[in-house]
Amino acid sequence: MADTVWNPAARSVAPAKAIRPRHSIAVRITHWITAVAFLALLISGGEIVVSHPRFYWGETGNVMTAPLFQLPIPSSRATVPTGYGYVVPDQNGWSRYLHFQAAWALVLTGVFYAAFGLSRGHFRQNLLPARADLSRKRFWRELILRLRFRPAAGEASSYNLVQRLTYLAVIFVLFPLDIWTGLAMSPAFAAAFPAAVTAWGGQQSALTIHFVVSLSLLLFLFVHVAMVWRAGFWSRVWAMIGGGAKEGEQHG
Repeated sequence: MADTVWNPAARSVAPAKAIRPRHSIAVRITHWITAVAFLALLISGGEIVVSHPRFYWGETGNVMTAPLFQLPIPSSRATVPTGYGYVVPDQNGWSRYLHFQAAWALVLTGVFYAAFGLSRGHFRQNLLPARADLSRKRFWRELILRLRFRPAAGEASSYNLVQRLTYLAVIFVLFPLDIWTGLAMSPAFAAAFPAAVTAWGGQQSALTIHFVVSLSLLLFLFVHVAMVWRAGFWSRVWAMIGGGAKEGEQHG
């Protein structure tokens, strides 16, 4: 029996798995710009609310008008009846400038992110649920898993159903609604596009809706950070900074 000659070239080589970033550079950049802009909006918006913590419905509202509801906090203006015998320092000047600038940073970032997501298939590939997953039974099963902090199959490499639906609602419903109602409170925008204001029933109605939507986004932020912490805070943060890695897919 002849000796077998080992030939290195004859070895079978298993195909290497391609590795691509978990998050593209466009997603990472827009994510952090949005995070900083939203934080600035929360801080400045909170200072604006403190100046008049009363909310109305309709076109007009002032201290002589019965509010729809009011926050149980002191005001920075002595003329606003809050039930407190003192006022807090007035920060209404810089907060309005910061709110306006942060809002435009958020709008421009959002437009770029939407254009990128639509042109590169980001929404279709990473956020849009499969038709087979869009069932009430599947949704409740996934939601129960999330509430129990139990991972679903394949969750490490892709978003689960609850995440996909939540992100789509935030990107295409809550943020646009917050921007629209914010613009409706601008006198210049209201004069140029009066229908955008009357659609909400008036500027005070737009302000009230703006506040409620902002609270919804704040709730999303808390839940988002809590779930990131639960999944592994630093690994997820570094993935959103450096891209992370996801095996088995081609670069794109």
